Amino acid sequence: MSTRPVTEDDLHGLVDRRLDASRQAEVEAYLALHPEVAARVAGYRLQRAALREALAPVAEEPLPPGMAIGRLVAARRRPALAGWRAAAAALLMLGLGGAGGWGLHGLAAPAVQEPTQGIAALSQQAADSYAVYASDRERPVELRASSRAELVAWASERLGRPVTPPDLSAAGYRLMGGRVVPTPQGPAAMFMFDNDHGTRLVLLTRGMAVDRDTSMAHHARGAVGAFTWSSEGNGYSLVGALPATALHPLADEVRRQMRKA
Repeated sequence: MSTRPVTEDDLHGLVDRRLDASRQAEVEAYLALHPEVAARVAGYRLQRAALREALAPVAEEPLPPGMAIGRLVAARRRPALAGWRAAAAALLMLGLGGAGGWGLHGLAAPAVQEPTQGIAALSQQAADSYAVYASDRERPVELRASSRAELVAWASERLGRPVTPPDLSAAGYRLMGGRVVPTPQGPAAMFMFDNDHGTRLVLLTRGMAVDRDTSMAHHARGAVGAFTWSSEGNGYSLVGALPATALHPLADEVRRQMRKA
């Protein structure tokens, strides 16, 4: 097997399905030994799928009449009266078409921007962690509840403050375990819970440089909802495929225990 190191280009090549069979096998073997990198690649795949879905309507639109090949060829054959300008314009349009320049059509529409900081970013990151890990039936957590002390020590050391998972057993949810996940704002601790019916919850917590004290707010993406808040510079987001009326009391209990801690 090759000992060539796995680079960021290899990871994106795997997501975009551009690697040959041999290199793909090497990268997948690497990911099997590095779960944190595998989680990042899973996030890339989710982003790729979301982009393809969002841009599908644009890709299916017909080309404008002015970009039809027949018209471009005719423009190149016009008398020299038009001079080199017409030929240059035609070649430019052909180049844009070949390179996917028609995608620039979407620039006329308002840009949809992902939150980059604050409480909105935390809510998005918690939802992303839920999407990647909650559906994983093989290794949803890095350390299981049986290694709770090790998990707490790991999370506390990485976040630079005491971090303890809440106890939701009275509501029927047991701690499965957790892991430390990366965010643009630094490491975050993720704890996962489940009940006897296969429903899983994810709690994500990290330090907050902005929105350091915010009231609890609900966000929903389809069937998945989240309650997100912050207190004294620590942010929390509880995510699950539950209606708001069922998720809200669980989030209130988490907040109560975090305040007490």
